[in-house]
Amino acid sequence: MSEAAGGSRILIYSHDSFGLGHLRRCRTIAHSLVERYRNLSVLILSGSPIIGSFDFRSRVDFVRVPGVIKLRNGEYTSLSLHIGIEQTLALRAHIIEQTAEVFAPDVFIVDKEPLGLRGEVHRTLQQLKQRGARLVLGLRDVMDEPKSLAPEWRRKNVMPALRSLYDEIWVYGLPQVCDPLDGLAVPKMVRNKIVYTGYLHRTLPVPRARHRLPDLTQRPYILVTPGGGGDGERLIEWVLRAYEAQPRMPYPALLVLGPFMRPEKQAEFMRRTERLNNVAAITFDAQIEELEANAAGVVAMGGYNTFCEILSLNKPAIMVPRTRPRMEQYLRTARAQELGLARMLEDDGTLDAGVMAAALRLLPFQSKPSDVVIPGLLEGLHNVNRLVEPWLGAVAVPAETEGRVAGRLALVDGK
Repeated sequence: MSEAAGGSRILIYSHDSFGLGHLRRCRTIAHSLVERYRNLSVLILSGSPIIGSFDFRSRVDFVRVPGVIKLRNGEYTSLSLHIGIEQTLALRAHIIEQTAEVFAPDVFIVDKEPLGLRGEVHRTLQQLKQRGARLVLGLRDVMDEPKSLAPEWRRKNVMPALRSLYDEIWVYGLPQVCDPLDGLAVPKMVRNKIVYTGYLHRTLPVPRARHRLPDLTQRPYILVTPGGGGDGERLIEWVLRAYEAQPRMPYPALLVLGPFMRPEKQAEFMRRTERLNNVAAITFDAQIEELEANAAGVVAMGGYNTFCEILSLNKPAIMVPRTRPRMEQYLRTARAQELGLARMLEDDGTLDAGVMAAALRLLPFQSKPSDVVIPGLLEGLHNVNRLVEPWLGAVAVPAETEGRVAGRLALVDGK
């Protein structure tokens, strides 16, 4: 579609305005693609209010649509604008359609929500289908338990779109670890579109200037990260209780609270860490991979991106999954523990300081993910690059400026 413009184009849509998972997954894929294909441009459509806090490679850019947020009653409301939700959704849909019309992608990748938020990408999918674009649905390894996902997809009328609109369904995982559509009545023609890519391998970002980190990061430490932090208060509370109850813990802890944690809880946790000699807290770090790489172990909730980072950086990990509003993290974490990739610690409602302290003491001595052999586990990005190649006019060579990456790709391709 974009040959006349001298290069190929991929458009990636991420519906979410809250949390970091969808945005970071899309950014990882975009960076890998432009690193591989010299004549490719990737544009990300996102509702994230903090997308501008991240660095993007050359030939990767973003368009931010107005954000929305889900209320406790399940309804949506505008994140920032003082307009009704229907107006907000209409505005988002219009921006998405116009962006797709002008950008004219060769490939359109939709992250997680097959029709977008409240169906906002349905018309765009139909229009791009008519224009010959390759339409791809990208799913993480776990969506939700079948008894919840099946009625949700029926309500959203997902299956007709999977049958008639999408050309491929990429699952960013392996079926022997987790299958996101397990237990669902999926037609054979839809099953035939599914490709399990493997998990998305993460590497350390290019170093850049940053705020000075707490002094405790100069020695081995435990990193505690609840991702975006909007639902991570109990994890931080549990770890803090352990350090408050047992101040002589062998390893200090760095807490990364997350940008979406309530400001009053952030302030409370900051005050409590100031009273401890071996705990420090920061709100956000766009280069979280570097903090994870330097840690003796990681404590996290079990979201997809953090799980990929734990695997990629080969870190012993404690995962404390949430169970509401979805069972996604619990299902992933239970399977990771079963395979020996990480340890699961369930929140039983008590947040017992002794239980967490005992787990933290053992954490640096746990087995590492690399002790488990699962062929193809971290080949997701390599396979995504292979999957898009037939639909691009770009030459499949590494970017000239990425000598280190060029060497890695040459080894992968056996050249």
